[in-house]
Amino acid sequence: MLDGIPDLKNMNEEQLNALCDRLRNKIIDTVMKNGGHLSSNLGMVELTVALHYVFDFPKDKIIFDVGHQCYTHKLLSGRADRFDTLRKLGGISGFPKREESEYDCYNTGHAGTSVSAALGIAMAKEIRGKDFNVIAVIGDGSFNNGLVYEAFNSVSEINSKILIIINDNHMSITPTVGSMHEYLETLSAENEQRAKKKRHETIFERFGLSYDGVYDGNDLHCMIEKLTDIKQKLRTQSVILHVVTKKGKGYLYCEENPQETHGISAGRVKSAEYSEVLGKTLTDMAERDGRIVAVTAAMTPSLGLSGFFEKFPERSIDVGICESHAAVLCAGLASQGMRPYYAVYSTFLQRAFDQVVVDVCSQNLPMTLCIDRAGISGSDGETHQGEFDLSFLSLIPNLTIAVPKDVDEFKAMLEGSADFGMPLAIRYPKDGFRTFENCGAFAFGKWEKLREGEDCAIIACGERMISLAMAAARAAANEGVECSVINARFVKPLDEDMLSRISSRHIITMEDNALIGGLGSLIDSYFCGGGKVIKNFAYPDEFIPHGSVKELIAKYGISIKTVSDYIIEHAHR
Repeated sequence: MLDGIPDLKNMNEEQLNALCDRLRNKIIDTVMKNGGHLSSNLGMVELTVALHYVFDFPKDKIIFDVGHQCYTHKLLSGRADRFDTLRKLGGISGFPKREESEYDCYNTGHAGTSVSAALGIAMAKEIRGKDFNVIAVIGDGSFNNGLVYEAFNSVSEINSKILIIINDNHMSITPTVGSMHEYLETLSAENEQRAKKKRHETIFERFGLSYDGVYDGNDLHCMIEKLTDIKQKLRTQSVILHVVTKKGKGYLYCEENPQETHGISAGRVKSAEYSEVLGKTLTDMAERDGRIVAVTAAMTPSLGLSGFFEKFPERSIDVGICESHAAVLCAGLASQGMRPYYAVYSTFLQRAFDQVVVDVCSQNLPMTLCIDRAGISGSDGETHQGEFDLSFLSLIPNLTIAVPKDVDEFKAMLEGSADFGMPLAIRYPKDGFRTFENCGAFAFGKWEKLREGEDCAIIACGERMISLAMAAARAAANEGVECSVINARFVKPLDEDMLSRISSRHIITMEDNALIGGLGSLIDSYFCGGGKVIKNFAYPDEFIPHGSVKELIAKYGISIKTVSDYIIEHAHR
């Protein structure tokens, strides 16, 4: 029985190894059907079983950095009977979630937070006079993140005992890069002289951590022995345990292709990806323009830039999971006449907000943010939805925000961006399913009217919303209500010339973003007191859970039927 925590502690080693095989098969079967993070979870099976065998969850607390490697933990904590609902609307999340189980003590989704959170939980334990262990499990990719070292500075100061487990598989999504990765490799290299390794280990001791490593994290017997020993040490000291695991362990294809199987999509319809257009277009531009530089934060292939990196290695940099650093690096490049393109998922751009404000925009530097997975991104849930970028970027002076209606318009925006001369953000979803007719020449700052109509004006941005707007307008036309559809391809600045020429009293806005601070809010402000009747279709003031993109957009009231029904009911009033 997979969800029998009391049974696990009574198992012998042979039974535990058999359990690992069953857990691994369950993860493979479920991820193949539902999508999810495969290779990272397969590498974590033995380590997680050992943790559950030695420690006493949920009394003891465990924080998974990023959190996408928690599937075995979920299976062992009373959720095996619901595991088939993984990442589905209303099902269990692919990340730790406090609302879901008492075994998930802290929600994670972005890298580098586990050590800080563990220290906070341990400090609260001391203040409240409680007795339990606190464990942070962090991958070598996350170990590059600067927040980890900010937390290290507080270990001695707070002086609450924690266990930090470095799960070193030489990968984040792509192979781990940077000096800290090389440092960990020095520690794990079998042929290094012991004295040299010992000197390297002392860096952790200076932070108040007793270093213990390196061990095989896929050796269940070793992990149980080592964790049992460390459990006793935690009474007097904080420990950092360094283990090496095999990403994709137990599934040969994943072992050989850990990058391709990090995240798997379920039942994906073949489509053009905006990332493919980004990679090809930037590569073509770089052939002609020696100023073009590409910057990513540990997600080069997912962002479509592998080809660029191969062709122009001297103008490519993957900084690892260090989004803030990437933004400042781009600012430095731009200050010296280069044209940097920082490709980043919308949800991870949030981590570089201060640097975009102060280092990029306050200096009015010509760099381009290529914001992938904007809008609802789907089954990874709250921490990965890209619903806020229009809102938090729209308040920044000097920044132009572009939202292409399709992959062709995206390409046009990229080709014009090198000589734009100011900070530019282009936001787009993962998949491009269709292209639209171009109604006039493309120009920065100018919208286009895709459909004529006098009864109502629909102002929409982005491929998803424009597709819905065009379909809703056609449905309304069948009922005798004619709507214009405007492609608001620049959310900032608004095309005030086109806005001033809207004669319809009724206006609808549609965006794949939160309403507060987004396109709808800007349109509302523009027409305030002008006698227009405006209806905003956007996401409410809440975090969006996991589910498919189509399900979630409909869940929040943005569908062909809801929009067309509103138009038909209100447009003639």
